[in-house]
Amino acid sequence: MKKKIIIHSPIKIEGEIFLPGSKSITNRALLFSAMSQGNTYLKNILYSDDVKYMLNALKSLGIKYILSKNNTVCYIYGAGKKFPKKKNLTLFLGNAGTAVRSLLSVLSIKDNNIIIEGDDRMQQRPIKHLVKALIQGQAKISYLKKKYFIPIKTNGNFEGGEINLNGSISSQFLTALLIASPLAKKDTKIFIKGKLVSKPYIDITIKMMKCFGIKIKNNNYKSFFISSNQNFISPKKYYIEGDASSASYFLSAAAIKGGTVKINGIGKNSIQGDIKFSSILEKMGAKIYLGKKYITCTRKKLKKIDMDMNDIPDAAMTIAVTALFAKGVTKIRNIYNWRVKETDRLFAMATELRKVGAKVKEGIDYLTITPPKKFNKVEIETYNDHRMAMCFSLISLSNTSVTILNPNCINKTFPNYFKNFFSICTYSK
Repeated sequence: MKKKIIIHSPIKIEGEIFLPGSKSITNRALLFSAMSQGNTYLKNILYSDDVKYMLNALKSLGIKYILSKNNTVCYIYGAGKKFPKKKNLTLFLGNAGTAVRSLLSVLSIKDNNIIIEGDDRMQQRPIKHLVKALIQGQAKISYLKKKYFIPIKTNGNFEGGEINLNGSISSQFLTALLIASPLAKKDTKIFIKGKLVSKPYIDITIKMMKCFGIKIKNNNYKSFFISSNQNFISPKKYYIEGDASSASYFLSAAAIKGGTVKINGIGKNSIQGDIKFSSILEKMGAKIYLGKKYITCTRKKLKKIDMDMNDIPDAAMTIAVTALFAKGVTKIRNIYNWRVKETDRLFAMATELRKVGAKVKEGIDYLTITPPKKFNKVEIETYNDHRMAMCFSLISLSNTSVTILNPNCINKTFPNYFKNFFSICTYSK
C-alpha cells in the first residue's frame, strides 16, 4: 500500500474530466434493483470500496448480478418480494454509511436474523435515531456490543405506522426509512423532529424511488406519507449520472489556477444537491457554464463567502480549501454533521488548514478561514477520510508541493482520483 503521495505544483490547470458514477446514486440503484420485480441494467456505476460492500452484501443475500469487465455496467436479477433470498447472515459493510443504514432498514421487514457489522469508525458513527424509528414501527432490533452503535442484529417485524424521526444528524436515517416503508404492512407516516439536514439527498432518494415505481408524499420535509404494500418495479435500464461531489475538486482546481476545465457526466439537470457547488464557486468569482450534461469552470479572482452549507456537506469541504485562495475571511456555517462522517471533519479540516498556514476558528457547527500569507510545505493527515485526501490535493495549486498521507483512502469513492487530477495538470519541463 502506498503510504503517501507528493503532489508537485503545476504551472497550469486545464483539460477535460469524465466523471465516475455517483456513489449515492449507485448504492441506491443497486439496492432498488435487487428489491425490484424484473431485472435491471445499470450503466455508469461507480466501482469503489463503498459500492463493493453493497455488492458483496447483495450477493450474500442471494442476489445474482453480472458486472462488465470494466466494472461500469451491472445487470441485476431482481428478487422482488422474495428479497432477501437468504437469512441467518452476518454482513460486514466497512465504513459505508449508506449501505449500513439502508440495509438495516430494509432487512428489518422480514424475520431474517441478520447481523450488520462495520469497521472501527463505522462502530463510532450514529445509528440510534434510525433504530428508534424502526422500533416505533415494531422492528425487533438489538445492539450486540455498545448501545446505539453497530454491530447490530435485526429480527424483522417492521410494520410501518406513525413514526417520529430526529432529522438533525443524518439524512441517511430518513432515506433508510423511506426505502423500507413501501414494503411494510401498514401505511407509514414519518414526522421529522428538528431540522432535517442534507435535504438534497432525500430528493435523490424520492426521485429514484419514483423511477422504480414507488410513490412518496413529501409534506415540505416536515412529514412523509408512504402507502403500504407497494412494489419496487424495475425500469429495465437506469443510467447513473456522474458524481457531483467528485466534480467539486476539478471545478475548484480550475477556479484557483485555470485555464478552463470541462466536467462531463453532470449538468444543469442533475438530481444531486452538490450541483449547487458550481453556483457557490460562481459567487466566489469563478466563471461557470452549466450545459445539459457538462459543466465548465474558468479561473477568475476569488473572493470570500459566508454561507449556510448544510445542504451540501461533502462539497462544502472543497469550499473550505478553496477559501485559502480567496480574498477575505470565509465562513462555512451549519455543518455540524461533518462531525459524524468518516471522521470528525470539523476537527480534521481545522487542524490541517492550520498546518498549511491559515487562521481557522472551529465552532461547534462552523468554520471561519483566513487565507495564509504564505503556504507552508506540509504533510496532510487524511484520517482515513477520502474527502480529506482529495480536498487537500488542491494545496499543490499554491506553488508549494503537498504530501498526502494514506492516499489510498480515496478508494472509498474515487479510486482514480489522483490519475484524473494529474490529467489536468501541466508541469514545467
